[in-house]
Amino acid sequence: MTAPEVLEPQALEPQALEPQARVLVPLTHPRDGVPDVVTDERTLMRAAEAIANGTGPVGVDAERASGYRYGQRAYLVQLRREGSGSWLIDPIACPDLSPVGEAIGDAEWILHAATQDLPCLAEVGMRPTALFDTELGGRLAGLPRVGLGAMVEHYLGLQLAKEHSAVDWSDRPLPEPWLRYAALDVEVLGDLRDAVDAELTAQGKAGWAAEEFTHLLDFTGPEPRTDPWRRTSGMHKVRGRRGLAIVRELWLWRDGVAQERDTSPGRVLPDAAISEIAIANQRAARAPRTVTVSEPRLARSVRRHQSAILEVVAHALDLPESDLPVLALPPSGPPPPKAWADRDPVAAARLARARELLGAVSDELAVPVENLLTPDLLRRYLWEGPAAPTTAEVAEGLSAMGARRWQTTITAPLVSLACSENPPA
Repeated sequence: MTAPEVLEPQALEPQALEPQARVLVPLTHPRDGVPDVVTDERTLMRAAEAIANGTGPVGVDAERASGYRYGQRAYLVQLRREGSGSWLIDPIACPDLSPVGEAIGDAEWILHAATQDLPCLAEVGMRPTALFDTELGGRLAGLPRVGLGAMVEHYLGLQLAKEHSAVDWSDRPLPEPWLRYAALDVEVLGDLRDAVDAELTAQGKAGWAAEEFTHLLDFTGPEPRTDPWRRTSGMHKVRGRRGLAIVRELWLWRDGVAQERDTSPGRVLPDAAISEIAIANQRAARAPRTVTVSEPRLARSVRRHQSAILEVVAHALDLPESDLPVLALPPSGPPPPKAWADRDPVAAARLARARELLGAVSDELAVPVENLLTPDLLRRYLWEGPAAPTTAEVAEGLSAMGARRWQTTITAPLVSLACSENPPA
């Protein structure tokens, strides 16, 4: 097979993928000091004006309160642009940040792990028209570690403290060390963007990155799941439709309480407690008088909500058979790969060969195989697609499923080759 032109980036220097052996400089204070948090409309408009008068791309970041609050809303938004300095904005005090979004206009946003921040920024009226994702750029460049701290060390030689990354950003007032951390996070984005862009260009991958960044502009968040309660940790040990009903009803009750109190569902009742209660009562003939759990760390939540839990379990045990959940949802895609050999040995052989070919090219290009083509998309195509597709047919099919042009240029010939070969005996 003749390798397509896109398969020929410039040769990578061995040291390009390894952290540099150098002394790191701790980054402890923003160059302009820690800015005051914007908490009123007048100051917000002043921030918007300053950002509009700045030049170049805009570093953007958001802090959420994952594990503390319900949902993924932003509790602090950080921005920095050349000529305007850094701004820290409280989106709780100023819930409409559309003036800031309008001030940025068509300028490029610089984000790190854009899919984490884009949905919560859209909720406050900020949507990019162009962006550069430094984390995704690092993946395409072949870096083994793509966290912000690791990439700042690799490219800039700076050590960025990350001890406040998992704090409760809904707390008010926000402590000065947290604000310092937040300002530093956005301060490094401009220099990091330039370094990543230079490496992508040197490796011949800048066009690939541009396609990925354009694709991200339409990202609105993960697709909602059918029956999200089925992902409760530990429920694989629950047996029977009645047990599943207990899980479902407890999950729905917990979600309602968490939403009403604006707290993380796991703080109301951990998954492990839901599964254990369901297992203990899934064959009960009558409602229990008390519920207990074996692990001390779960007992406090159960005791606190004892009456409500008993009521929910009683309701689940009382449901008619017609209202019980089915044991499993009908399949909405290919079966798990481990089942392919029994259900379709030819397709299983194609999948194994495609994985082998993609893995080899992934190593050659120093790009994670999941960035070349997501495993789900590969499985869907091989399970649903034609038996012996041409390269053009594979490219068309993968594109229809959402693959980008650079991905299909690289992977379509390989998938076609995997489908054309005889399966191993």
